[in-house]
Amino acid sequence: IGFAIAWRLLTDGADVIATGTRPGGHGPNGTEYAAIDFTDDDALASFADDLSGRKPDILVNNAGINILSDFSDIDSDDFERMHRINLTAPMHLCRAVLPSMRAKKWGRIVNISSIWGKIARAGRASYAATKFGIDGLTAAMAAEVAADGVLANCVSPGFIDTELTQRNLGADGIARLIEEVPCGRLGQPHEIAALVAWLASAENSYVSGQNIAIDGGFTRV
Repeated sequence: IGFAIAWRLLTDGADVIATGTRPGGHGPNGTEYAAIDFTDDDALASFADDLSGRKPDILVNNAGINILSDFSDIDSDDFERMHRINLTAPMHLCRAVLPSMRAKKWGRIVNISSIWGKIARAGRASYAATKFGIDGLTAAMAAEVAADGVLANCVSPGFIDTELTQRNLGADGIARLIEEVPCGRLGQPHEIAALVAWLASAENSYVSGQNIAIDGGFTRV
């Protein structure tokens, strides 16, 4: 999903800085790439400072991890790590870019949440806590900065056709899953990217503080 978003923004004319965890990784079409461990306080602070100096017009927070566990078996270290990556890091990066966006009277922030930030199921307490959290953070932030021309929103993907989905669920699991999706199929990364790109564009002039599910109707049935 992150690669698809970066590619779409690039083709729309943006100068893209992609992030990932692998040293030596790359963004689409040779775009600038930064390897960041968002659980490393010093690395996060350094990247936030660099981002602040660049004064970007758009910020998309897409990094995230999901560790499933029954509630009674939640590992405290896993719980903390998920919050640091899924919620704390986006907060720091939002704070880094907001001063220049507010000064320019223009900015777009899109935080990638999840359908598990709108609904929840057994085994997803840790992940849902972070994704409900990013929704709350985004809504409150948007209330403060919209008058300055900075629009902040969440996008909440449902079940998307990625390598991770294929590996985790397998063909039989996916077949059972799509029976629950009104559209009758998995979503595609480029569909998520298209929504993010619109929210991040000048065409979006009045959508702010929202958490928009893109899930084939899954959360509405």
